[in-house]
Amino acid sequence: MELKQMTVPPQGEGDRIDRLIRRYYPEVPEHLVRAAFFRRDVKLDGKRVTKDTRVRAGQELRLYLRETAGNALPLEVVYEDGDVLLVNKPAGISVEADGKGGITLTDLCERYVRRSSGETEREFLFAPAACHRLDHQTSGLCLFARTPEALEILQDVFRKRSLEKYYECLVRGIPKPPEAECAAWLVKDPAAARVRIYDRPRENARPILTGYETLQAGPVSRLRVHLITGRTHQIRAHLAALGHPILGDDVYGDRMWNRREKVRELRLCAVSLKVDTGGKLPALDGKTFEIKAPF
Repeated sequence: MELKQMTVPPQGEGDRIDRLIRRYYPEVPEHLVRAAFFRRDVKLDGKRVTKDTRVRAGQELRLYLRETAGNALPLEVVYEDGDVLLVNKPAGISVEADGKGGITLTDLCERYVRRSSGETEREFLFAPAACHRLDHQTSGLCLFARTPEALEILQDVFRKRSLEKYYECLVRGIPKPPEAECAAWLVKDPAAARVRIYDRPRENARPILTGYETLQAGPVSRLRVHLITGRTHQIRAHLAALGHPILGDDVYGDRMWNRREKVRELRLCAVSLKVDTGGKLPALDGKTFEIKAPF
C-alpha cells in the first residue's frame, strides 16, 4: 500500500477534498482516487471522509492507495531542440502556478531539462518558459522556450497569430452546418472567473473567430476546431454559446448531461500546432506537430 500525505495549504481552504487530491497528486490515476474513496481510504485529521468533504488549511490529509501510483508525473516530449521544448500536457495540471498550488507543467519541464542537460541549480540560468497557455482541464500540445531569445520570438508569433492551432473535442449534439467559421464577441468576467459570448459588439468585448469541422456526428459528436483567435476559454465558451457544449465542461457546459455520460474530465485536446517564425527559428518553420486526442 502506498501512502500520500500532506498538510492542506492556505490556498486549499474550502476546496473539495477530491479536487485537492487531483491538483496536488496529478500522478495518481483517477481510478485509484475513486477506489480510495470507495474503500474509505482517505482520512482528514485521522477521520475517514467522503469525496465532497471541504477541507480547511492546516488539516492533515492521508490518502492510502492499494496500488502504487508512482512518484512522478511523466513528461511526454513531442519535440525538442536547443531553442524549444514541445510537450503533451495532461489534463488536470496547470501550465503555470495559479494560486491554487500543486505541481505545474513548467515545473515538470524544468526538471526534465535539468536532468537531460546535467546542469546543477547554480548553473541553470534560464528555466523553460511557456509561450502560450492551456486551461487546467485541457490536454495537448504546449510550447516552451528554452532561451530568452526564443521566448521573445515565439511570444511575438503568438501575439501576431503567425501560427495554426487545432483542437479536438467531444460535444453535445450535431452541429449544423457540419463545418463553419463562427464569429462572435467575448467579454471577460474576472469576478466570476469566466467569459461571456455575445453575437454583437458591446463595451469591453473582443472579436473572436472559431472554425470547426465535424469528424463524427451523433448524440456526442467529435469536432476538429481551428482556434483562429486565441482568447481566454474561447473554444469552451463559444461552442457552448452555439448550443454544443464540450463534454465534461461543468463551467460552460451541461452538468447534468456530463453526469449522465459519466464524464468528469474535459474532452478538449490541442492536437496540432504549426508556427511561422519568419526564419528566426528555422528548425520550427514548415513543421506541423500533431498528437492524438486521449479520448
